[in-house]
Amino acid sequence: MAQALTLACLAAVAGLLLAERFARPFAHAVFKLGASSAFVLVALSLDAPASGYGRWILAALVFGWLGDAALLSRRRGAFLAGLGAFLIAHLCFALAFCLGAFSLAAFLVALAPALGFGIGVGRWLWPHLGAAYRIPVVAYVAAILVMCATAAGYAAATGRWQVLLGAVMFAASDVAVARDRFVARSLRNKAWGSPAYYSAQLILAWSVASVA
Repeated sequence: MAQALTLACLAAVAGLLLAERFARPFAHAVFKLGASSAFVLVALSLDAPASGYGRWILAALVFGWLGDAALLSRRRGAFLAGLGAFLIAHLCFALAFCLGAFSLAAFLVALAPALGFGIGVGRWLWPHLGAAYRIPVVAYVAAILVMCATAAGYAAATGRWQVLLGAVMFAASDVAVARDRFVARSLRNKAWGSPAYYSAQLILAWSVASVA
């Protein structure tokens, strides 16, 4: 079942990109929510509720679904609601990574590149942000940094490096979202950002399998 749902998610992402290319908003919404529903169902099919780790991962994926639904609209209120949902998703992922084995040393080492990434993104975006977005975006970037650093601590302690890959891909996909929203709207942002995002969610959804 998980394999079939994974393929369904990837097929929906392909449909999402085609809908973006040919400007079909209804199809875009259907494929986007279909792909997001699929990654939630992957975690459920792998019995995510059976472990503390899995429950936090599932919660993160559900908040990701809510964020995706909110971002179907480009209105400011909807965008801020989506940003809030994804911020909570990042924190839920971080809580999952902090359960059980955890390397504090790896976490601290990972903070340096994470902070460098955050400062670089912040300096790039700051001139493009209106006053209403500055505090929410800074808070969101901070949540991403925490999520990635905790993923490093978890991966180093458990050897489950795919989790760190998923976290980094998720963070990278947010760059595409930020560029599309604040800098330059373009299909190119979606062309790489959407596959990176959905691949990250699938990797993290599958990570519940060996701990459930």
